[in-house]
Amino acid sequence: MMKIAGVCFTQGGFTLLKQLQEILLKEGNEVNIVFKSRFAQNGHPAELKEDLKDWTRKRFIDSDAIIFVGATGITVRTIAPFVRDKRQDPAIIVLDERGKFCIPLLSGHIGGANELAGWLAEQIHAVPVVTTATDAYGKFAVDVYATQNHMTLSNMTYAKEVSASLLSGYPVGFQSDFPVTGDLPEGIVWAEELKPDNPEEVTLGISISPSYQNKYFDHCLWLIPPCITVGIGCRKGSSAEQIEKLFHDVLKEHYIYPEAVCQVATIDLKADEPGLLEFCEKNHLPLITYTPDELRRAEGSFLASEFVEDVTGVDNVCERSAALAGEGEVIVRKTCADGVTCACVKKDWRICFE
Repeated sequence: MMKIAGVCFTQGGFTLLKQLQEILLKEGNEVNIVFKSRFAQNGHPAELKEDLKDWTRKRFIDSDAIIFVGATGITVRTIAPFVRDKRQDPAIIVLDERGKFCIPLLSGHIGGANELAGWLAEQIHAVPVVTTATDAYGKFAVDVYATQNHMTLSNMTYAKEVSASLLSGYPVGFQSDFPVTGDLPEGIVWAEELKPDNPEEVTLGISISPSYQNKYFDHCLWLIPPCITVGIGCRKGSSAEQIEKLFHDVLKEHYIYPEAVCQVATIDLKADEPGLLEFCEKNHLPLITYTPDELRRAEGSFLASEFVEDVTGVDNVCERSAALAGEGEVIVRKTCADGVTCACVKKDWRICFE
């Protein structure tokens, strides 16, 4: 589901925008539309009374996409002060008020504007006007692939280099920590096959991994899957700062990208622990809890503690909870500091190319 805002400037534009709203609502999206015009009928239910740029600034913060029905010039001048980064900017779509053309103007790949524009154009029989080079030439778009598979790009500069290399006909290397199904896209070759004629030539490649420990290419673009579960145990009253410090120390020691962490697990005894809740909220991580009986049923070999068992009813909290929630390999055993324990599990992940 996306949170989508729309704005138009004429009655004809409002008719089209209302049609788009109905189509998008049927797909489960949240859609709010406004009509900005000094010719709007008094009391128009969608009349926008605040300044258009003020409205747009707010939508850049709280919306996944903004649809403008009107001229591209008006759209460009309106959004210009708020454009910052393709990883953060919402998708911007522009349609003429007759619905003949549908243009993804901003955040075409990561923001999903190209995909949304193509889908909307199909619904209303418009022409999608997609201008990104990889789409125009039918080349692999690494930022689109990462977004569609919920992975984070480590470096936007290298992402641009990957696209430029593929568009110029030069191969891009590939390595994955996870099993791969399907054929690699055109222009992408396995790391061991990437042998430049000149040994001194800088190589460029993509590595899919939660860890930056092994650099397979001189210019390495990591695609970071959200595959790490962090199990946390803590003494009553532990602060968010204490938990945060151990969390980052452990990730740094084991070369794990913070972006790879997808959830935190612990015992239900800590479900309302203020410091742990504050830590999870700050890092936008869901907290999963288990009863002592559930933790005891976790399969594997865990570092036992009689003290922890006396307090919680189970011999290990961080490893057992991470193993249950992560359903994968324990890659960081229990680490302790300042009354907090931490362990990491890497979930089984699959890389698929259709």
